[in-house]
Amino acid sequence: MKLLRITAEGLPLFKEKLDLSFYAQQRVTEEQKNILYPLFANIWVNSAIGFIGINASGKTSVLKVILLALEIINNEPINHIETRDILGNSKEVKLNMYFFSGKTNEVCRLETIITSHKSKSEGISYSIASETMWTKCVDVVTTRKAMLDFEGREPVMIRSSQEDFLSDDVSIMIARNKKTKEHIRIVNLLKYTNENVLPFSEDIPAEIITFLDPTIEKLHFDENDSKTLIHLKFRGKEEILLNSPVELNSYLSSGTVKGMITFTLAREVLQSGGYIVVDEVENHFNKEIVTTLLRFFMDNKLNKNGGILIFSTHYPELLDEYERNDGIFITRNRNGITAENLSKILKRNDIKKSDAYQSGFLEGTTPTYEAYMQLKKSIAAFLA
Repeated sequence: MKLLRITAEGLPLFKEKLDLSFYAQQRVTEEQKNILYPLFANIWVNSAIGFIGINASGKTSVLKVILLALEIINNEPINHIETRDILGNSKEVKLNMYFFSGKTNEVCRLETIITSHKSKSEGISYSIASETMWTKCVDVVTTRKAMLDFEGREPVMIRSSQEDFLSDDVSIMIARNKKTKEHIRIVNLLKYTNENVLPFSEDIPAEIITFLDPTIEKLHFDENDSKTLIHLKFRGKEEILLNSPVELNSYLSSGTVKGMITFTLAREVLQSGGYIVVDEVENHFNKEIVTTLLRFFMDNKLNKNGGILIFSTHYPELLDEYERNDGIFITRNRNGITAENLSKILKRNDIKKSDAYQSGFLEGTTPTYEAYMQLKKSIAAFLA
């Protein structure tokens, strides 16, 4: 399954209806087909989707909405989803999730309406008030605009109050996924934004280790009686034995540890065709490591199964890795979060994106001049 679009209404942190499209909306040239993933006919999806904005612009919040939608499609109970806090205490949130099913060769629309309930003992919990699904065969899709138009179509599934067997926070997707045997591989790296501890004890490919730190000669994990023994050896040094992945942080840089996590899991996503979501992708990394990650996903000879990287960043230079504008979203927070696709702001792909971002041409992408002057005056007064 591949996400095509998400819309969300009623989220407390957002200024207006959130509308995110993940398919290629601009014209696709022959030269650009090698950086996109083909779905059917003339429909392509962006394999690396970036959200960029200044501090506190809402990048992490947008990523949480995407993860929530992916997990609902995967029929994960809402009250078990890590990013459910983005729902807050909203009385009602309406999510529309459009996706392509490769198993049935259909474009699908799932509308899920979620309500919240608050109790002193359990805090906030969520349930699905109503849910409807529509589908259409890709054979009837003639244009990108018509692809997501379900006007006049009868639903193929409607949530019923008679479904006593179905938990009130689990999507009706559970029945469809069981029938079609579809499942999305989702890797959520939000919790590793600032905290880097290896979450697994399997050996990491030597090529990843060498790419991140060529001074490491060996990193090997031994499992004995439910205990992990880590063998770490630097070139020309004695081997070091460690009892916990946490101890690695005393010997390896945070960038090396984060890189081991990110590239090992990215490799799995490239294999499965799933999704990996990384917040502040540049944290602890130099630019070359980040651009390498992007290029792996943008190379359809390597990324044959359509793995999708979704990330947030503060680095405008990363925008210049994109030949197209429709894989980039600008987030802003002006009395509420918005996310706008760059292709709707910059119509031309040949304008240098980092220059447009840093110049303030895109509005709301740089600290205001007034804020800059106030900060300067405050520091001058402090130093006086």
